[in-house]
Amino acid sequence: MKKYILTFCLLLLITCCALSQGKAIPYGNNPAASRYYNIRGLKMYCEVYGKGKPLLMIHGNGGDISAFTKNIPYFSKRYMVIVPDSRAQGKSTDSRDSLSFEMMADDFAGLLDAMHIDSSYVIGWSDGGINALLLAMRHPDKVIKLASTGANLWPDSTALIPSEWKDERDYYNANKDKEFATAKEKNDWKIFMLDWLQPNVPLSALKRIKCPSLIIGGDHDLIVIQHTVLIYQHIPHAYLWIVPNSPHGTLQAHADEFNKKVDEFFTQPFHNWN
Repeated sequence: MKKYILTFCLLLLITCCALSQGKAIPYGNNPAASRYYNIRGLKMYCEVYGKGKPLLMIHGNGGDISAFTKNIPYFSKRYMVIVPDSRAQGKSTDSRDSLSFEMMADDFAGLLDAMHIDSSYVIGWSDGGINALLLAMRHPDKVIKLASTGANLWPDSTALIPSEWKDERDYYNANKDKEFATAKEKNDWKIFMLDWLQPNVPLSALKRIKCPSLIIGGDHDLIVIQHTVLIYQHIPHAYLWIVPNSPHGTLQAHADEFNKKVDEFFTQPFHNWN
């Protein structure tokens, strides 16, 4: 009888372990992997997964860590993946009125300092792609290589497809005179205004990016393809990848291909990569 009880308990333990391993990790809401860092007067929420060379992932406007749900599992097998919520987004609350991409780029440099990390690989999507570029411009020693997808350098109809720019213009006109009653409404407006007024990066400034850079866009992106090409052309050591049949979320719609291609770019010598 004891033998059968022991066998049953062992099978139960194996089953529980398997179920536990199969359970989805709540990226963006995982106490086991999270910590707050005091960065430049901001309480920044951050989760870390895996071991190896550091890889910083930066999400888009109004998003949070969960944007990388399809990417963290792949990269955390090879890297120490660092995924913060950007200033005033997710769990990184910020009550100040002002917000800029330059401010956020400095936040990410400060986060790496707080973690005692000299330099990191960087993946940025949308606003995070802008932040990746600005991080490499403002803190070049912090970035080993970067992959930026869906980024723009200025906020008008030459950078955004006409329908997206019109939607943003209509939203601005409908809400510009509104008095926001709650802190959340004020914060949401601040996040919207970030993309309505910014970024304002001249093409000539991209020459300050010294690290190898992979510039990515979808062929059905919110960002005009010609604008993505301009970004690529003005970075000294850059490759361009326009993802076929892809919307703005290249890293979500084509996650497997995105993960593999970006990983290859990070691990192979720049001049041998294609």
